Amino acid sequence: MNFALGLKPPSAGSSGPGSSRGGGGRRGGPAMENLEKQLICPVCLEMFSKPVVILPCQHNLCRKCANDIFQSANPLWQTRGSTSIAASGGRFRCPSCRHEVALDRHGVYGLQRNLLVENIIDIYRQQETSRLVNMKPEQHHHHHQQQQQKLTCEEHEEEKINIYCLSCETPTCSMCKVFGRHKDCDVEPLSSVYARQKTELSDGIAMLVASNDHIQAVICQMEEMCQALKDNGERQREKLGDCFQTLAAILEERKQELVALISRQQDDKLRHVRALIRCHGDHLEAAVTLVESAIQCMEERHMPVFVQSAKDILEKMTVMARTSNIERPSVSYENMSHFGVDIEDVADMLSNIDFCSDIKTKQRSLGHVDTEKERKKDFVCFIFF
Repeated sequence: MNFALGLKPPSAGSSGPGSSRGGGGRRGGPAMENLEKQLICPVCLEMFSKPVVILPCQHNLCRKCANDIFQSANPLWQTRGSTSIAASGGRFRCPSCRHEVALDRHGVYGLQRNLLVENIIDIYRQQETSRLVNMKPEQHHHHHQQQQQKLTCEEHEEEKINIYCLSCETPTCSMCKVFGRHKDCDVEPLSSVYARQKTELSDGIAMLVASNDHIQAVICQMEEMCQALKDNGERQREKLGDCFQTLAAILEERKQELVALISRQQDDKLRHVRALIRCHGDHLEAAVTLVESAIQCMEERHMPVFVQSAKDILEKMTVMARTSNIERPSVSYENMSHFGVDIEDVADMLSNIDFCSDIKTKQRSLGHVDTEKERKKDFVCFIFF
């Protein structure tokens, strides 16, 4: 069943409240249409009903719509439909930009009224009333025809659309119910369906807004979780770096101690060997001198002089022979291999450094770590915490 009921949004050429009427009936054309669009509440989709409140984000709402959104977002504060003043405090989000609105102890009644918008609505309605009054007869007739076409049934032109067919889910007139195609259908007064669906739509908007608030809260919580993950990761990296620096400092300190031990023994052995070298050098020098004296004595031709010189030289040779057995370094005295370090276990322990798990921590607390190797690993692991 087709009828002109205005079920879709009015276009530029339609007969809706924001359309042009043609001729002298034009009320500003697109400018008035744009003005009317700016006066539509984003919740109830109708022109603002006073009082109009302005949110901190500079968007406007009917106070009743703002209260509906607040009650949906805060269901425990006040039951819907209560005639008492809205509960104080609480939060809800602007349906236009999702900006969070924090209410004071007066609730939505603490929001500032937008008197400018209310005055514009009054002026707009006065001009619309004046336009209808001053409309020419032919324009008024045309407007009346459009309104009649919009509110009357196409099959029964004199009958208004006043009922709703529940079976076919379409508006219709009483004649269609009595004599027409809807006579066997279940119907309901159109005003009741209109009021119910408008309430359902308003409730749906409020529920959707509340759901959006919940989703936004979850998103904010996960964004905070991401930031916490970054902070915790950076903190643990710093702690890990500090632990390895501690290990490096311990190793460096122990290295210096062992190097000092090697250096001390090396210096002691070098001093001993060099002392023996000086002793053997002195003995060698004395022997060379004695050999030269003996050679000169051999060349002496006078027997008395030779005998006297030879006697002294022989006595010196006897003394030198007795003192020729000078100390010598032992075999492999120069070997320093006894300063070798076995790092196999330590290297294995360091290469297996890992983060402490709950199981290891529990085993430590229960005394289940038995082997020396495991104790060392747990000790190194403990350094990190």
